[in-house]
Amino acid sequence: MAQFLISGGPGAGKSTLLAALQQQGYAGAEEASRVLIQEQVALGSGLVPWQNLAGFAELALARMITQYEQARQRGGVTFFDRGIPDIIAYLEVGGISVARTYYDAATQYRYHPQVLMAPPWPSIYVNDAERWQTFSEAVQLYQALSRTYQRLGYRLVELPLTSVAGRVRFAQDWLALEGMPASKSGNSGKE
Repeated sequence: MAQFLISGGPGAGKSTLLAALQQQGYAGAEEASRVLIQEQVALGSGLVPWQNLAGFAELALARMITQYEQARQRGGVTFFDRGIPDIIAYLEVGGISVARTYYDAATQYRYHPQVLMAPPWPSIYVNDAERWQTFSEAVQLYQALSRTYQRLGYRLVELPLTSVAGRVRFAQDWLALEGMPASKSGNSGKE
């Protein structure tokens, strides 16, 4: 089993890269927080990050643990659009005390020791219903995410600012260097 993270600030191309990797046959876990925002807005709930970040973080943690366990049971290579350490960084940026629960989960549910980081990229950044941050805020979140992952013992591998196909090739070459299959895993589909 190999669980690989794609992280970075909002609007940096993580979800697009994940979708392209899934088209190549890799298993992928879509961004839990983005799906949760859509679900909570549809429910008319106040459990969205701009109204109740602490409550939303609890939902995101539960969803990410479920994604992790599903990937572990399935085996093979799985790419995750964000991981548990992202929650810690978002809480810190939001000025909310991070409960021990999040650090315990980050310890228990470890991903591959290297994280693919999508750097801020102004030419592709757009706001949408789930991405309300300004580009400047996205840069600050990227910096906080980088610090958090490094503090938790991960090494960062910055994705190049290139086409989606170029990023897929970069990820596949990186997988090959890590001794993982650079071709279809036989698993596709979303979590």
